[in-house]
Amino acid sequence: MSAPRLVLASRNAGKVAELARILADCGLAVELVGVDAFDNVPEVAETGRTFEANALLKAHAVAAATALPSVADDSGLQVDALNGMPGVLSARWSGRHGDDAGNLQLVLGQLEDVPDGRRGAAFHCAAALALPNGSQWVAHGHWTGHLVRAPRGSNGFGYDPIFVPDGHTRTSAEMAPQDKDAESHRARALHALAPIVAELVAAGHLS
Repeated sequence: MSAPRLVLASRNAGKVAELARILADCGLAVELVGVDAFDNVPEVAETGRTFEANALLKAHAVAAATALPSVADDSGLQVDALNGMPGVLSARWSGRHGDDAGNLQLVLGQLEDVPDGRRGAAFHCAAALALPNGSQWVAHGHWTGHLVRAPRGSNGFGYDPIFVPDGHTRTSAEMAPQDKDAESHRARALHALAPIVAELVAAGHLS
């Protein structure tokens, strides 16, 4: 019997690989596919004012388009010295969605005169699971740390090269994938969602 299919509402190959590792670590035999595997999935405008709202928008849209259960996440960087911004605008902080280098350099420029002791920041993630029948679940993850003054490391994406988690000296882009999976904001949110996926699989609601 084939494994139940679950669609990740993302075209980001890094996120697909990350969620696949997390599901495997949780012992879930689920076939995970990204939206690139389908021709009829529209781009979903992230018009929500919160991470949770945006994650639910994407999860429901992809579940409706594919007729399969969908997981979506919305995450971002909250910088203390910027009053919690860029927040939900993290992916388009510099003006163009997905411009990782531009976003990172803009944040560094905005923090140029901020002393090291006031460069606290946190990643936050909301992960949503939606079924084609409209059922939904949401879990959250939070990862605190501080921002360094220059990018370091090539693992990860987004703001990973300037974020040093509490208790570490490496940026999250310098961490091995398995180390990051153990404690990142996305990993925490998805690990919290994994038992719900397991219950749905056991009940035959994922196919």
